[in-house]
Amino acid sequence: MSLILYRRHKETCPNFTLARYARGKSCKCKFWADGVLDGKEVRFSLKTRDEKEAKIKVHALENGGLTTTNEPGKKALADAWQDMIADLETRASYETVRKYKLLERQMIAFAQDNGLTDLEEFDLDRLNKFRQGWKDGRRTSKKKVERLRALFNFAIACKWVSENPAKHIKVPKDTFCPTMPLTDSEWVRLLTACDNLQLTAQPSAKLGAHRLKTLVLLMRYSGLRISDAVSLTTDRLDGKRLYLYTQKTKTAVYTVLPDFVLQALEATPKVTETRFFWTGNGKRETCVCDYQEKLKNLFKAAGIVKGGSNAVSHRLRDTFATALLQAGVPMDRVAVLLGNSVQVCEKRYSAWTDKRQKQLESDLESAWKFDTVTQNGGTNPVQFAKGPVN
Repeated sequence: MSLILYRRHKETCPNFTLARYARGKSCKCKFWADGVLDGKEVRFSLKTRDEKEAKIKVHALENGGLTTTNEPGKKALADAWQDMIADLETRASYETVRKYKLLERQMIAFAQDNGLTDLEEFDLDRLNKFRQGWKDGRRTSKKKVERLRALFNFAIACKWVSENPAKHIKVPKDTFCPTMPLTDSEWVRLLTACDNLQLTAQPSAKLGAHRLKTLVLLMRYSGLRISDAVSLTTDRLDGKRLYLYTQKTKTAVYTVLPDFVLQALEATPKVTETRFFWTGNGKRETCVCDYQEKLKNLFKAAGIVKGGSNAVSHRLRDTFATALLQAGVPMDRVAVLLGNSVQVCEKRYSAWTDKRQKQLESDLESAWKFDTVTQNGGTNPVQFAKGPVN
């Protein structure tokens, strides 16, 4: 079987929506070859936009005069991402896989714009140029660099590449956003805003306002992220218990919901027989974005600032965590309920541990006892008698 020549159109190309071999308007997209060569199925870029040159290269390949970009030991970038995503889907959460897929699309688009096809073509210089095109904040950029490193570590384990160039990328310093739990007065104002929204909403929007208040109650007293809360299904409820996740030890983790939250869920009409807030059709992030926008408007109506980040919904999760810590619940147990590591919880919530704060106050009081200057009344009294010096 001979190689088939075709142009691989970019998303910006007017022929992008056409079938691979369909004829359309002339364009400047690069030529690719697809078929069987030396008994192996191959698909690779010819790295040229000139049709005559592409035909010459294909002819030379079929007669053994050139080597393909997919030589043994090399791995196409798209195939490397596909294999890694497949591995992630067996062990990582939906949100984690979604973030890796976003980076995959960005990296493949960068490769196509720069005529790159194989993973090993991404050295430190190209990775730095790839990163320079990001329009993300410091924390997001740092996370994306971590995902790049994970990709190359996976490639090293699969023996596609010999080293990880991404580990040499300089990451920006993380700007820590302080935890902003809701105060009691803010929580009351938020619930009042929910009630006012139900009273003032149009008849067609009253049911949506009712569901929004139920979602707010659920997130505040369960600690669920908004992505997990909007996808809540009836089979996760067992009486008062709400299933959260399964630990690596295959042990299920449950939380207990207050009676008034359960009553609110029961009084809220479901969108389907098994779902409270989302039909299950389409993409979950679309529904999440809709509810995030509604929550932003709700917080604005209640006169509550969003805090150090755009994640308004996360303030409900922070309120859940800090309320437990102030009630004396140990940090490791709060971490289990949140589905985080103890280190992450320590970083975000250690200042809200009542026991730790009291210990810090005790340590400071003990330290002041050994301050001889303070014990002697500070500055020498004779200096005060002299009066100010001008």
